[in-house]
Amino acid sequence: MTSIIPFRPAARVADLGVSEILKISAQAAAMQRAGGDVIILGAGEPDFDTPDHIKEAAARAMRDGATKYTALDGTAELKAAIADKFRADNGLHFDPTQITVGAGAKQILFNAMMATLDQGDEVIIPTPFWTSYADIVRIAGGCPVLVPCADTAGFRLTADQLDRAITPRTRWVMLNSPSNPTGAGYSAQDYAPLLGVLARHRRVWLMVDDIYEKIVYDGFTFATPAQIAPELRDRILTVNGVSKAYAMTGWRIGYGAGPVDLIRAMAVVQSQSTSCPSSVSQAAALAALRGPQDAVEVMRQSFQARRDMVVSGLNAIAGIRCPTPDGAFYTFANCEGVLGRQTPDGTVIGTDSDFCAWLLRDHGVAVVPGSAFGLSPYFRISYATGAADLAEALARIARAVVSLRPAALAV
Repeated sequence: MTSIIPFRPAARVADLGVSEILKISAQAAAMQRAGGDVIILGAGEPDFDTPDHIKEAAARAMRDGATKYTALDGTAELKAAIADKFRADNGLHFDPTQITVGAGAKQILFNAMMATLDQGDEVIIPTPFWTSYADIVRIAGGCPVLVPCADTAGFRLTADQLDRAITPRTRWVMLNSPSNPTGAGYSAQDYAPLLGVLARHRRVWLMVDDIYEKIVYDGFTFATPAQIAPELRDRILTVNGVSKAYAMTGWRIGYGAGPVDLIRAMAVVQSQSTSCPSSVSQAAALAALRGPQDAVEVMRQSFQARRDMVVSGLNAIAGIRCPTPDGAFYTFANCEGVLGRQTPDGTVIGTDSDFCAWLLRDHGVAVVPGSAFGLSPYFRISYATGAADLAEALARIARAVVSLRPAALAV
């Protein structure tokens, strides 16, 4: 009898897995389908619907027959709108040849890494970080260099940390502001010392993920490195998209702007993977960038109110400490104060992963442990969901923590 040869994955993905965020969300969704009362605060997705004028632009494009292939990395009209956005919002001037459009900001990051990394090249990533960053680097053959950033420093990378992390193999530094998972933002003053370090290391490039640019609070002034240090523009890739600001996650449109040679190399990668982004989604993104911006501000204000509710609610729970985010729609709370304690059924909460698993299993609240983002003991809440669900989730977390008891007192 012929034996079955087991499947062997490629070495570049053998040690990788599906995002912890997706795993937790899938588990919570399965519990819901089985009749469980579960509040899911894991996914980074606005709960708002895409604004009507954007949906209508997509419908009009379909009616007009715009359902064919487009230019490889974006229509001329969308690239022009992106160039206008950079000029109006950031004071940056890009030619269409310096702009690329892909199937989401994640594809832009992936294309850049695939186009530039050789085996063993290093990419510096401050932690906590969005879970995909490191795995994209690994798939592309690179080596992620994770630099822990404490909440005492606002979860921001310092110039000294950056300088120490750079080696002869460093190819990129990745920065995200406002950040997923912490909501921490880099102001122009925060960026300046980091850009000073990069000015001395002329072979190191900078990739900035600005996807949460429009979602900032308390007068935080968004800045992006290419506008702060124009002398470094020839080695900066600025990444953005329409997913978060316009509630368009499923439309899958992201974009990037940078040096022509890099954009061309990224186009080569895209040409052999997805080819052009969806023609209909590009028409929708064009309407998002060109059309009224009122909905963006309405959503931002709602997110800020929810942020205030969640931060206040978490900080009222003994054993939980939650910094106030500058932007995005996440809190990243410290749960060290509950570790080592025991649940009513006798389980000891040893890690942030234990805490989050217990919250989901016994209290129906799905949140993501800080370990998934490279820093423990924390947990991330996405407050991109309704206020009623957030209030109930906070009440459940509070009741859960109150039920814990010191392990030493267990009978």
